[in-house]
Amino acid sequence: MADSVLTRVIRGSSDGNLRFSDLQAILLKLGFEERIRGSHHIFTREGVDEILNLQPRGSMAKPYQVKQVRGVLVRYRLVQEAQ
Repeated sequence: MADSVLTRVIRGSSDGNLRFSDLQAILLKLGFEERIRGSHHIFTREGVDEILNLQPRGSMAKPYQVKQVRGVLVRYRLVQEAQ
């Protein structure tokens, strides 16, 4: 499940049709730590300068936030770690 979701995130083929829980699972699998403050899910990881501040829209991830996650995964070459 997570591998196909990761592929969808990296390809950018379904930014508007991705469950928030799937995006959350990918980040946790990659070693990000999650803090929750209200509806904000804040993901940090040692060695990654960016802080990912994500909020679900219902049960779905927001498309622009999926793009942010993709940018971090590519920039820090974390895609290989997930596979």
